[in-house]
Amino acid sequence: MGKNLAMKQARTEKGLSQEALAAAVGVSRQTINAIEKGDYNPTINLCIAICKELGKTLDELFWNE
Repeated sequence: MGKNLAMKQARTEKGLSQEALAAAVGVSRQTINAIEKGDYNPTINLCIAICKELGKTLDELFWNE
């Protein structure tokens, strides 16, 4: 699992800090940071929550091999 640059880009395009996105989806800022760095594999429920918050699809953020 590599860095999630798509998620980071979508978050910054929305003007959200890691803290703001974390609060919106109910996780810590460290969790958002770890997902973006590729150090943490989020649950499907967390993936869906992040997608909803960022207005992106699962394919766009998590399955763009």
